[in-house]
Amino acid sequence: MEKPVSKPILVVCGLLVLAAAAYLLFGRAGTPGDTSPEAGFARDMAAHHAQAVDMAFTIRDKGPAKEVRNLAFDIINTQANQRGMFLGWLQQWELDVATDQRPMAWMSGHGHGGATTAPGTMPGMATPEELTKLKEAQGTQAEILFLQLMIRHHEGGVEMAEGVLELSTRPEVVSMARKIVEGQSGEIKLMTDMLRLRGAQPFPSILKPQ
Repeated sequence: MEKPVSKPILVVCGLLVLAAAAYLLFGRAGTPGDTSPEAGFARDMAAHHAQAVDMAFTIRDKGPAKEVRNLAFDIINTQANQRGMFLGWLQQWELDVATDQRPMAWMSGHGHGGATTAPGTMPGMATPEELTKLKEAQGTQAEILFLQLMIRHHEGGVEMAEGVLELSTRPEVVSMARKIVEGQSGEIKLMTDMLRLRGAQPFPSILKPQ
């Protein structure tokens, strides 16, 4: 007959499970762990920003109108710098940039995703086909497509930043997320005006009504 497991052993086992879970979430010395919202936000936003920078380089190299060129320049500089900060956080937290977790797993169950965003994808990202169209477009049509894609991309960035603000109280993460919401919301308005001057409109918004 097997002996029943003693209560002290059960308590120790329970504490070990809790400790392991706490390490995954908070890491060592209170830093974010591998599955934390902060780590997921940093990884996903680094990839999100990388695409924005790539699209901005694409339109810049086409010799667009001055206001579009200036916007592309600002996006390249701002988002490349912010991306460097996200990667720096991960290095500081002793976490890998690559992960087996699917994109946006850190927002699972927190209302992520607009109507046009498939599960497991980052909101606002351009598809490979859309990127190809942008590279092939010329003149005003290239400017219009860039603005439409970037507005949607910024909406996705705002959604992700607002998401981490609901899940994190870490000062550097909260500060950066607020900057993204404010900065990209302002650029969305600017780009919408640019489209209007070109007789065009943004794609349907992926942001949920407030």
